[in-house]
Amino acid sequence: METTAGIGWRAPHHAELLERRPSVGFLEVHAENHMGGGRRTAVLERARRDYPISIHGVGLSLGSVEPVDGVHLDWFAELVAAIDPLLVSEHVAWCRQDGVYLNDLLPLPYTEEALDVLIRNIDRVQGRLKQAILMENPSTYLAFTHSTIPEGEFLAEMARRSGCGLLLDVNNLYVNERNHGVPARAVMATLALASVAEIHVAGHHVAELGDATLLIDDHGSTVSDAVWDLYREAAIRFSRARTLVEWDSRIPPLDTLLAEAGKADAHRAAMTELRHAG
Repeated sequence: METTAGIGWRAPHHAELLERRPSVGFLEVHAENHMGGGRRTAVLERARRDYPISIHGVGLSLGSVEPVDGVHLDWFAELVAAIDPLLVSEHVAWCRQDGVYLNDLLPLPYTEEALDVLIRNIDRVQGRLKQAILMENPSTYLAFTHSTIPEGEFLAEMARRSGCGLLLDVNNLYVNERNHGVPARAVMATLALASVAEIHVAGHHVAELGDATLLIDDHGSTVSDAVWDLYREAAIRFSRARTLVEWDSRIPPLDTLLAEAGKADAHRAAMTELRHAG
């Protein structure tokens, strides 16, 4: 059966994917691994002959008060022009301050000021690329006491004012629900149906910290049953959105990843059948 869900383009699987050419809907690449040309970009161009490509940025730091780094954006735009991707996406987060890049995607306070900064930077990127991008909701491990806007409303207003689409990561919704009590389904209900163009599912790590439990979005395991439950609701609500299975740490054999993509297709198909049955 043809698989429509996508998987990540990760180095341990490059040769096997190019040789076997298994059925997957698309491949997602992290932009910063391929900017500036070189061997990795050449290998990606080979994969592009067989699969649609989604470019997922992790370093534009669109939540930073500082303007978007022009050199980084130029490299990003050159990659987009060379690959002609199916989708282009980034994160509702920041990772750069005073020219120093931090090895993480850091959270924003949900305030009007932060929203204005984010929209300004999204506008800069979309203007450079001459196309809309998708913005991914973050997983977070702390909450700002001075946030004044609920997460769903923040994401919806960002999309409305900037014209960007949304990449809805349902694992991140679940992580935030468990870590902060933010109801995942309430966030989904706030989002315009047409704004969500892609859905991510992934595994997470459960850390026991004394009397507390913290969920960590590490993309290093199979998708949990609770996240699949949430995914089924998202897949039926945002029925036109493409699905990607993320697995970025403790990367398994390719067949394990393909099986997860097959599960995503099976869950979506089951929900579609239920909808058609009334």
